[in-house]
Amino acid sequence: MQDHVDWTTPIAVRPVPAILDEAVARFAGRPAIDFLGRHTTYAELGRLVDRAARGFQQLGVRKGVKVGLCLPNTPCFVICYYAILKAGGTVVNYNPLYVERELRHQLEDSGTTIMVTLDIKQIYPKVAAMLDSSCLERIVLCRMADFLPSVQGLLFSVLRRSQVAHVPDDLRHVPFPRLLANDGRLQPVPIDPTADLAVLQYTGGTTGRPKAAMLTHGNITANTDQLYRWMPDGRAGEERMLCVLPLFHVFAMTVAMNVGLCYGAELILLPRFELKQVLKCIAKKRPTLFPGVPTIYTAINGAAEQEACDLSSIRYCISGGAPLPLEVRSRFEQLAGCKVVEGYGLSEASPVVTCNPFGRVKDGSVGLPLPGTAVEIRSPLDPAQLLGRGEKGEICVRGPQVMSGYWQRPEETAQVFAAGALRTGDIGYLDEDGYLYLVDRIKDVIISGGYNIYPRVIEEALYQHPAVAEAVVIGVADPYRGQVPKAFVRLRPAMASTVEELHGFLSGYVSRIELPKYIEFRDELPKTLIGKLSKKELVAEELARSGATLHKAS
Repeated sequence: MQDHVDWTTPIAVRPVPAILDEAVARFAGRPAIDFLGRHTTYAELGRLVDRAARGFQQLGVRKGVKVGLCLPNTPCFVICYYAILKAGGTVVNYNPLYVERELRHQLEDSGTTIMVTLDIKQIYPKVAAMLDSSCLERIVLCRMADFLPSVQGLLFSVLRRSQVAHVPDDLRHVPFPRLLANDGRLQPVPIDPTADLAVLQYTGGTTGRPKAAMLTHGNITANTDQLYRWMPDGRAGEERMLCVLPLFHVFAMTVAMNVGLCYGAELILLPRFELKQVLKCIAKKRPTLFPGVPTIYTAINGAAEQEACDLSSIRYCISGGAPLPLEVRSRFEQLAGCKVVEGYGLSEASPVVTCNPFGRVKDGSVGLPLPGTAVEIRSPLDPAQLLGRGEKGEICVRGPQVMSGYWQRPEETAQVFAAGALRTGDIGYLDEDGYLYLVDRIKDVIISGGYNIYPRVIEEALYQHPAVAEAVVIGVADPYRGQVPKAFVRLRPAMASTVEELHGFLSGYVSRIELPKYIEFRDELPKTLIGKLSKKELVAEELARSGATLHKAS
């Protein structure tokens, strides 16, 4: 077991706003948020949340009311997230880059009646279009200029006027200052942590239309407490958390925002990932905690090859969302002099299930189950059958962080649980020490001539090549074998390779049946908004061009 982790104290299951209230009481004078140079203390954050909560109650927010957050990382996100929950409502997280069709589906599916968004043209018009054609009734509008330092806010208003959307002055639009125009004396709402919904978190929709995991207050606070215990020497009231992952994503919501507030950390908010801005921010703001995804660490490693990067303030990093190649982890640790550990989770588990201990990392593993969490390996063909240590099967999870089900989808909820354990759809195994190893997604397995091929195995082999920066493997149709692997590769700057050379390299790492039949080099590979490499775009491309000539590896 990991040294210094409390494995015995019952997991804290409580209302989510208790995280903020406790932080305000303990760290009132400490900085809570740094947004592009504008600072907010914990005392100020607490007052803003109370006033926003009262404002939401005046708009009719109570238990059962769904309020959407369609925002990049800004103070408005943190304030409104906690305010909605204090008012008794349920938060629905929205990706601000969604197109109108995606927004409409999520709005109607969740029953969102109020949306909080920004007054910029990239986001607002899409949300406003929903007012007359969906269940959306009101928009709470935040102005980007209001959250910047005074001079920068003025410059933004003047110089970037073309980016600011025109907003009607009517009762359906509530400017954020008007939401706050009260004394903050909200009506207390009794919350049952095990029953009351805090967040509807929509999954990525890679296997169909997105569906919402119902995360209770207890689910979220349990996972926050589990992760708070994981850092052996976290310094309450002293840490600085770099929040570049979008807070509307469940990983950042829990690991960056909620865990950060538990530590009384200063949340350094960046609206999006821009490499130069991130490196400048790290050098100037000196963050100590940096949750991320592998592509972010890869990008920073690449930049460090071109010029010196000061990463020395970083103490701990938790990587999630995608497999973390060993060489990426090792290189980043060398550059920063910090510890990087890989974890595993999913939206349905709030999201973290396992994580490598900071003091005892096993290469290739996603770590040990968090306190209060049980991981089971079950047969994919017969979920009732438990498998032994070392046997590959479907990863199933029990724990206080596991969702109560899918919103308005009782049949899918029934299907995703096996004997009360959450079926993750991932294939993996446990070693003799209880460490979990991922093999691949069940849906990503390539069946070639009757053999199961796991793309992750091939991807990890590709990352061993010194010229490979990023790699994705998918299955493509084959008239003889049914499916064969195809690899998409992005090379490191100023480095070269060929299909033949990579194919020869791989032959020393994977079996003949696993060798990609096709290899395609790309300048960029598709990614999700949080930076995970994304396969669905590549699969769609292959389906669309199925008649095109593929570059076959000899």
